Amino acid sequence: MTLQQEAGFVAHADPTIDADACLARAEAETGLADYGDASLKDRFRFLVGRINVAGMDGAGVDSAKETLNTLLTIRLRFFDDHRRYRLDTEKVVRPLIATGEPRSGTTLLHALIAEDPNGRSLEFWEVMRPSPPPGLALSEDPRIAEADADWREILDRIPKWIISHPYNDMLGRGLPECERTWAMDFRNTYPTAWWRVPMMPVSDLPQDEAAQYCIHRMMLQHAQHGRDAKYWTLKGTSHHHRLASLFDSYPDAQLIWTHRDPVQSVASRIQLVGQIAEAIDPRIDWKAFSKSIVETCRGNFKAMAEDPLADDPRIVHVLFNDMMKDPIGRLRVAYGHFGLAFTDETDARMRAWLEGNKSDRYGKFIYSLDLIGEDIEELYEDFAPYMERFGVPRDTKR
Repeated sequence: MTLQQEAGFVAHADPTIDADACLARAEAETGLADYGDASLKDRFRFLVGRINVAGMDGAGVDSAKETLNTLLTIRLRFFDDHRRYRLDTEKVVRPLIATGEPRSGTTLLHALIAEDPNGRSLEFWEVMRPSPPPGLALSEDPRIAEADADWREILDRIPKWIISHPYNDMLGRGLPECERTWAMDFRNTYPTAWWRVPMMPVSDLPQDEAAQYCIHRMMLQHAQHGRDAKYWTLKGTSHHHRLASLFDSYPDAQLIWTHRDPVQSVASRIQLVGQIAEAIDPRIDWKAFSKSIVETCRGNFKAMAEDPLADDPRIVHVLFNDMMKDPIGRLRVAYGHFGLAFTDETDARMRAWLEGNKSDRYGKFIYSLDLIGEDIEELYEDFAPYMERFGVPRDTKR
């Protein structure tokens, strides 16, 4: 039985988007046909089924077709590059990874470790247009300007995003989350890949953690080919939910995991993600959307409270409030734990970044606990095991 049949999709005589026609178009345009994964086509058809019931108008359907074609052609060329340049021989060693729930300080943490002169971070242009391998390209690669243009279009479409994430002003040289590497694998509908398509995020795409980390590693191999050896400085807001798979894939990974009052992070997340979703698809039902976020977070915080791998010595836990008060000091401690050099240059570069990148430079991001739509005290009771395990204090902000 296919994924579409399992999901209850009914084949129509004239579907809005023909998945097989999309695949054929991408293959004709590239002259390639190997997607590197036998399950890709089935997974792609499943996503197209979700798009076909999203209720988009003709312009939206056209945008979806172009987005799908872009991701398919990128994937075909990416896997062709991997074979042609034998990128599987590239070694990914001791990646330093920022992780934690959305709105818990992971973006600030990522921006700071990206200033480490001994590390290297992915940049948006490298994951938006990865082929050919960036290390083989010219110093002024035209893909950077193309990604800059993409980002200007994204921010024009979602203007409030620059307030909640002022670091988006880095445009194509900005720092993507690791989840963005999975967009061409059709395991998420990440907004920087799907902003042209007027539909809510698809939350039930089939996941395969081992396969996802495989393509994640391939992206790192792709981006480091032809460049000096450095460890990667990365960020993802799902790694701490996948610790077993992460450590299976990267046994020498080093994680810095941030923790914030979960009620505050949930409310902030609803505001941020809701603003992005509303700008992409104005039909958002805020009440239903908030409820879905709260239920997702209930499961996440329960799982974190019970995960034995959270005590692994490859993880350093950092409280959000401590990170906000003294980010350099907290990172110095984390580097010491991992045995990484925290040099005077590292310190100076991080301080210069903080001085030049004030978090409210485009306005103050404002949210309210009222967005949650549930009894706050009962929610704190649900989150108590997580807060007790990681020593997370309650924040009195309303």
